[in-house]
Amino acid sequence: MTASFDDFLKIDIRAGRVVKAEAFPEARKPAYKLWVDYGPEIGVKKSSAQITKNYALEALEGRMVMGVVNFAPRQIGPFMSEALVVGVPDESGEVVLLAPDADVPPGARLY
Repeated sequence: MTASFDDFLKIDIRAGRVVKAEAFPEARKPAYKLWVDYGPEIGVKKSSAQITKNYALEALEGRMVMGVVNFAPRQIGPFMSEALVVGVPDESGEVVLLAPDADVPPGARLY
């Protein structure tokens, strides 16, 4: 299937900075709860992220990530996930987060 450029523009992917991270023991698969600041236009959004294999909880706060900010909220157990942080699988199939390789303002849009 091919997608048009207009299809691509419908997905709003922004840079954000993790401002808070917590364990998420209620999740079916190991995950963390993240609060990500996507800048003044969007604000802080919550996300459930299955990234426990490659990231220590203590190392997440302050980290830049990329996330889809315009998906409908999704209930993950007792937690409402409002954005989707994006990543790619490593050789073991575990998530490696995508992030800018230089500091950019929270809310910068992928293009």
